[in-house]
Amino acid sequence: MSPMLHAHNGSGKTVQLGQARENMVMQIFEYSLAWQSIWTSCRTTERGYSAVSDAERGTARRSPWLRAAAMLAAFLVLPMFSTVDGPTARAETGLTLPTDDPFYRAPDRLADAAPGTVLRTRTTAIGMVGARLPMEATQVLYRTTGERGEPTATVTTIIRPPSNSGPLRIMSYQSAYDALGAKCDPSYTLRGGGGTSTLMDAPIYAAYLAAGFTVVSTDYEGLDLAYGAGHKSGYATLDGIRAALTALGAPSSTPVGMSGFSGGSIATEFAAELAPAYSPELNIVGAALGGYPVDLTNVVSYVDGTQEWASLLPYVFQGAARGFGIDVTPYLSDYGKQLFAQVADECVPPTGPAFPGLRMQQLLRPEYPDYRTIPALAPMIEQTRMGRSGTPKTPLYLGGGNVDGIGDGVMVAGDERALAADYCRRGVAVRYTEYSGANHLAAGVMFVPAAMAFLQARFDGAQFDNGCAELTR
Repeated sequence: MSPMLHAHNGSGKTVQLGQARENMVMQIFEYSLAWQSIWTSCRTTERGYSAVSDAERGTARRSPWLRAAAMLAAFLVLPMFSTVDGPTARAETGLTLPTDDPFYRAPDRLADAAPGTVLRTRTTAIGMVGARLPMEATQVLYRTTGERGEPTATVTTIIRPPSNSGPLRIMSYQSAYDALGAKCDPSYTLRGGGGTSTLMDAPIYAAYLAAGFTVVSTDYEGLDLAYGAGHKSGYATLDGIRAALTALGAPSSTPVGMSGFSGGSIATEFAAELAPAYSPELNIVGAALGGYPVDLTNVVSYVDGTQEWASLLPYVFQGAARGFGIDVTPYLSDYGKQLFAQVADECVPPTGPAFPGLRMQQLLRPEYPDYRTIPALAPMIEQTRMGRSGTPKTPLYLGGGNVDGIGDGVMVAGDERALAADYCRRGVAVRYTEYSGANHLAAGVMFVPAAMAFLQARFDGAQFDNGCAELTR
């Protein structure tokens, strides 16, 4: 066990930093180093990665990732050196969970409001890893649409960059918060409520802010935490952008980018497909998604019984069922009911309970040997498939790992490539990159700088050299 950290804050007093906090800061620092290493050792382009010369390497000093590292250091280190009798720099303590917070309660007659309508706003401090950051955010409760077309509401968090001198550019970043519990919502964790997703996302938020983007981070799973419900997540993402533009007093012509990996890719992908019909007024200049579950039935088969990712099964099954309003209790075994209850208010591992080696069949009663043949689940299975909800009109960057010839350990690489090729055949401008040898987490590290380079080029109006000729031959 490493010793407790101590530091002097200039007042002559020594500040002791707790071991748990030290570990979290070091984890963020390691994530930052990993992404910075990729950025500085490679020239990230829309066509993938290539080595850079010594002369080119110097330009990395001006990259947003270095600026992000500086911002992150200021955010995390300075607050830790505040004394208990000095100005508070701690994140908000005793935060009210969204389930108990009146701010999240949708008003009556929600159906009378148009999708994207702002229902309530508030200003809040931003906190990560127990530290209150030197900035504030605006949170908006707004009307959106559920999986079955019903009116519902959710919350988005708008974070402005430190310098607002340039033109407004919106980055809708869909965090992979993968949750069944409100304690995992970005609107809660970004206020200092904890959560693994915010810990992992911290360098990404910092990088986009350092590059001058206004970041919009939406609780796209909705108030009922419908993890895996694609249409609901896509609608919430698009309406979150609408609500953010209203709150900022900005026109619909404001350029917007969208990005998400893993769970965040679900919201991003469905938003890209739904946007032409659902929110045609939005000026979405590009969307990037990585590690995306094209067909959840194939993902279930892939992770079934594995040590690393089988724990996802009760989370995804329960979350998607919530979105579709399906009571799956009659199909669950006693063990399945036990696991469903155990994860009903949790975030995915490592924060929530884990079940290594779990098999889907253990969740079901013996008379249901294959969940895919249960008639009540047919709409959920069909409508969670990507590529069925519309044709994106914005350029796309798609990326995924392949560590074992099948996929990244969670997502199936063949499905990812097939979706990219299908988009190409439909006339969508697509660049697809397969990260050979990368598992799911490594693919995420490789995706982030590539997605940022792609989106930055779209905001700059650069010509897009897509890879459809290679994908469709």
